[in-house]
Amino acid sequence: MTIPGTQAHHLDGVRILDLFAGPGGLDVAAHFLGYRSIGIEWDRNACETRYAAGLPTIHADVSVMRETRFDEIPKSVDVLAGGPPCQSFSVAGTGAGRVALDTVKEFIHRLVEGEDEAEIDKDLHALGEDPRTALVLEPLRWLLKAIETEGRDPYKAIVLEQVPAVLPLWEVYAKLLRSGEGRLKGVKYEAECWELKTEQFGVPQTRTRAVLVARRPGHGAIEPLEATHMPFDLHRGKRTAAQAEMLPTDSVIPGARKRWRSMAEALDAASKSEGSPVDVSRLRTGGRTNFFVVSNYGSGGDPKNRGRRLSSEPAFTVTGKISRNKVYRSIAEYEAEKSDRFTIPESGVLQTFPHNFPWSGNDQAQQVGNAVPPRLGMHVLSRALRGNTPSEDELVASTTWPTVPRSTSDELRVIGCGDQSRCPPDSHKVTRAPRKSAP
Repeated sequence: MTIPGTQAHHLDGVRILDLFAGPGGLDVAAHFLGYRSIGIEWDRNACETRYAAGLPTIHADVSVMRETRFDEIPKSVDVLAGGPPCQSFSVAGTGAGRVALDTVKEFIHRLVEGEDEAEIDKDLHALGEDPRTALVLEPLRWLLKAIETEGRDPYKAIVLEQVPAVLPLWEVYAKLLRSGEGRLKGVKYEAECWELKTEQFGVPQTRTRAVLVARRPGHGAIEPLEATHMPFDLHRGKRTAAQAEMLPTDSVIPGARKRWRSMAEALDAASKSEGSPVDVSRLRTGGRTNFFVVSNYGSGGDPKNRGRRLSSEPAFTVTGKISRNKVYRSIAEYEAEKSDRFTIPESGVLQTFPHNFPWSGNDQAQQVGNAVPPRLGMHVLSRALRGNTPSEDELVASTTWPTVPRSTSDELRVIGCGDQSRCPPDSHKVTRAPRKSAP
C-alpha cells in the first residue's frame, strides 16, 4: 500500500478494519456513527465505488494481505469487522458451505489449537468444495495474527455478519472467544450471536443475517439488539394493499415498535431529497406511489412461481440480481408484459444506502446486492462499540452522503491501487479488441 505523505491523513484515526468490505455497507454505518474505517476489497468495481465515496480502501486479497502485508494495517485499528462471501452458504448459492459446515467447525478448532496452518490449508483445498467456503475462517486468522504479532494489540471488538446458515459457525467462534484457549493466549471476549431480520431495524427489505458481536471484558454483558420495527409476515396470504396500509407506520404507544418500512415509503422519502437521483414519478398512479414487484426467483421449488410484493410492503431480499426483478404499476401492465426495473440508486435505497451514494464501476447491481444494509450495520456497530442504539439524528443523517471531492477519490485510489502489481492478479488488465490487418 503506497501512502505518499500528502495522502497519509486519510488514514488518521482509523479504528475499524472491514474485511471483504464490498462497496462499504459497514463503512457507511461507521461513518454516520462517527468512526473511521478502512476496508480490504479484491473487486475493482467495488473499490471504485469506495474511492468515489471517500472510503479508505486497500485493493487486495484478504488472505494475501494477512500473510504478507499485515504490517501495512494502521496500528490505530482496534475493531475487526466483516462479512465473508456468502455464496457457498447462501440458499441462493451452491450450498457447498452448508454441506461442509461440520468440517469447517473442525477447522476452526484446529486453527485455535495451533495446528500448522499450511496443513490446514492443504486439507481445506482437498475438500474440493467452493473455495470461498474457507474465507469464513479469515476473521479468526486475522485475530490470531494480531495476538501473535509483536507491537500489535488484540482487537477490542469484533463484528461479523453472514447468511443465517453460518450462525452455527459464529456460535463456535463465540464459545472459543469466551474461552481464551490455545493460540488466543488467554485473550478472552464477551461474545454473543443472533439471527436478525433487517425489516425489524427499519430496512425496507426482508433479509435475515447471522451476526456475531464480541468485545473485550470490562464493559458489561453484550445485550441483544433492540428491534425498532415489527417483523413482516412472510405468510400473509392474500392481504391486500389497503389492508397492509392499515397497519400504523408510527406507533402511538411510547416505546412500542413501528410498523416495518415499505418500499414506497423509502423511495418516496429518497425522491424528495434535494438533488436525489431517485425519481419515482414513473411509479405513481392516482397521485401516489403504487406498484408491485415480481421476483426473479421462483418459490416453493417452482421456478415459474415468482413471488410478488406490493409497494406498501418491504422489498424481497436485495441480491445481485435485483435488476432482474420486474416492476409493474398495474395488472394490465403485467398482462401486457410491460415492466419496469429498479434503478441502481433505488436498489441502494432499499438496502438503506444514502440516496446519493456514488455507485461506480461495473456490476453495480452485484455491488448493491453483496452489501450489508448500512442501517442494520449502524445498529450492530453501535451495540458493539457503544453499548446502545443509534440516535434518531444519526439515522436521519444516514440518508444523505456528503459530497466527496474528485481529488480525495484520486488520492484514495493511489493508496489502494497505486501499485497495481500488489492488487489481485489481472484485476487491472485491460482487454482490447485485436487490430484489423491492413487490406
